[in-house]
Amino acid sequence: MASPRLRVLGIDPGLTRCGVGVVDVARDRSARLVHVDVIRSDPGLPIERRLAVIAAGIRAVLEEHTPDVVAVERVFAQHNRHSVMGTAQTSGIALLLAAEHGVPAATHTPTEVKAAVTGYGSADKLQVQTMVARVLRLDALPQPADAADALALALCHAWRGGAPEASQATSLTPAQRAWADAERVSRRERVARTNVRSGV
Repeated sequence: MASPRLRVLGIDPGLTRCGVGVVDVARDRSARLVHVDVIRSDPGLPIERRLAVIAAGIRAVLEEHTPDVVAVERVFAQHNRHSVMGTAQTSGIALLLAAEHGVPAATHTPTEVKAAVTGYGSADKLQVQTMVARVLRLDALPQPADAADALALALCHAWRGGAPEASQATSLTPAQRAWADAERVSRRERVARTNVRSGV
């Protein structure tokens, strides 16, 4: 039987540049790049048309790569109110499209993502890009930063327990059920090893 893997679509929301990245993550936390791109909208277009461009791009990725779960960067307060509005609108589009496609979604703060990928919640863009490239065994840093952030979101979600708990198992896809089962086995094995080392 093949090792269970979780396919995660990470979305770094933005109105001018929206990063999207799809990764397959195995039980041993190893990961493989499936797709990465940046969806761009023209700042000269009316807001509704810009959102439609972003929506079309996200919809195409959902339909082509059929992720098990979508991870979106959580919107947080910024000094630039205009910028945060565009980010919030794009985030809402991403969450709506996930729901329309029957794919569960989660949000993570930038600090959570940086800590999960680099071990340091205040890491800079270059550190995130470097670690994403290393984890995915890429020959070059993912560019632009929006693309790296989307991949980092996907990795963060998988590594922080990408499948819902067993109580929700009836609503899981086969891949998510396999992932959840593998995570439970892995946790039991870690506890057993710890008990052996501790002489329990």
